[in-house]
Amino acid sequence: MPEQPRSRRQTRAAILTHLLQSGGSFRPPLAKAVRLSEASLSRILFDLKAEGLIEEVRRPAPYVGGPTGLVSLDGSVALAAVELTGQWLSVGVGTLSGELHYTERVALPAKPTAESVGRVFREALTLLRDWTRRRRIALAQIGVSIPGLGRLSISTNPIIPCDIARIGAMLAQMFAGVPVEFTNSVVAHATFHRCRRENYPFSGAHLFVFVGQGVAGTWVDDPTEADALQPVELGHMVFGTDGPRCRCGHHGCVEAYTSLPALAELLGVSEAELLQLGSDWVTAVPLSARARQELRRRLFRLGLAIGNTLNVKPCRGVAISGWPSLLAEDDRKALVDGVDASLLGGPEHAQVSLAFVPPSNGNDPRAALAFAAFCLACRGGMPAASTEAA
Repeated sequence: MPEQPRSRRQTRAAILTHLLQSGGSFRPPLAKAVRLSEASLSRILFDLKAEGLIEEVRRPAPYVGGPTGLVSLDGSVALAAVELTGQWLSVGVGTLSGELHYTERVALPAKPTAESVGRVFREALTLLRDWTRRRRIALAQIGVSIPGLGRLSISTNPIIPCDIARIGAMLAQMFAGVPVEFTNSVVAHATFHRCRRENYPFSGAHLFVFVGQGVAGTWVDDPTEADALQPVELGHMVFGTDGPRCRCGHHGCVEAYTSLPALAELLGVSEAELLQLGSDWVTAVPLSARARQELRRRLFRLGLAIGNTLNVKPCRGVAISGWPSLLAEDDRKALVDGVDASLLGGPEHAQVSLAFVPPSNGNDPRAALAFAAFCLACRGGMPAASTEAA
């Protein structure tokens, strides 16, 4: 079948998302990657350069007689990131390449309500607005990351109580005319890994699983489409109503066994201490034989949840980010065994590859910043309301 013609927006999106993921490219490989002639690419790059979205700098040729102009995203484009976690709300301003120029954190109350979280958002967004105004920075995009955000979260959120519509109205009032996109935290973290991490294991469609303060997954597909990442709340798969209470209100969810708060309880440390240790907890916190056995039992349960998710929607790859990726292979094997025990035919027969990628929690608001860059790239850097045809 012949390839369907792309609109101008889609063609620009293909170029910008490729640059976002690659960090920069010479013209010949860029033209090949986005399926354009070098002449067509040159015309679009001329427009993108005039709009201040890309830059081209001289670099040593990759081979004798090769190109010397490296095309990359322009570092002057300013994006805002807003990222809600279990402890605080982070805001920041950064670039398309992921460099942060400003960050601020406002603590959440011990027992958050929609009203109190709304006040935290107003305080943090006021700080963000004042910082950009003092420096006369014009924002091109705002990305907002919310744990548990989904189709049932328009007026309230079951994970951290907040009124999404009210927050959207705040942003529209304080940052009039700036495009704003909300997403589930797992989508933001998947975007961060795919666009910011070197050697990310998958380029095609796959499942990304994030194990942090919550446990969630997202289907990752065509990187040039804004809806290419679809959250799936596999962490709220219930294994028994007599299990520990989950923050969603149910009992026995896989998240209640394998989230960071659950891990902290198993290790006998506070959640705050575990977060402060970061990746060092693996060597800093001793693990008894009994605790290790229970840890593996919980990892097996997480593997069951992943395998069951793949039974519903098969795919060839699973990237797992979070504290399980810090463990030794012997411990991680329990998770793989769980997938094998629930996935029809097992991972080998289903030809599913599992890869562990480094944790990305604790560096907020970088995930939300990566999502903001992705949103700008997916609309081709064009105004949000633009309806230009092919």
